[in-house]
Amino acid sequence: MRPSSETRPAWLVPAGMAVFSTAMLGGAFAFQYLGGLAPCVLCLYQRYPHAAAIILGLLGLALVRRAPQATRWLCVLGGLALLTSAGIGLFHVGVEHLWWEGTAECGATSMPDSLEAVKAQLMNQPIVRCTDIAWEMFGISMAGYNFLLSAAAGCLAIALSLPRRA
Repeated sequence: MRPSSETRPAWLVPAGMAVFSTAMLGGAFAFQYLGGLAPCVLCLYQRYPHAAAIILGLLGLALVRRAPQATRWLCVLGGLALLTSAGIGLFHVGVEHLWWEGTAECGATSMPDSLEAVKAQLMNQPIVRCTDIAWEMFGISMAGYNFLLSAAAGCLAIALSLPRRA
């Protein structure tokens, strides 16, 4: 049984969404700049939906008293942004475990047919490959934790924001 909107403060969901995504981005930046773990392109892609969720959460907070229905739908959109980050994280986990190939930006996916093509391929290789797991805990990579946490937070934000049926 979920709490009704009458027992839950209207600011709680947008604030929680903004705080959650701020913490996730803060952790990613801490690993990058304090821990020295350079992100791959899929790591970077996972960050954009968190930035969107922060913006949507803050907009929801700004409108919570004047337009509560708009706040609800902003939170649903923020939840969808979190689920998008979770989806990218799940895709990244699959790339890390070699279940499927990553994007073209993740590394070479074709054989060059000339010396110039080899040179161009080498010069365009990413610094960090998407298949490399930079950090893991209990056998779960950062992409895996992003998937788990963002999926839970996204589902929760949507569930708490959708209108209740009688």
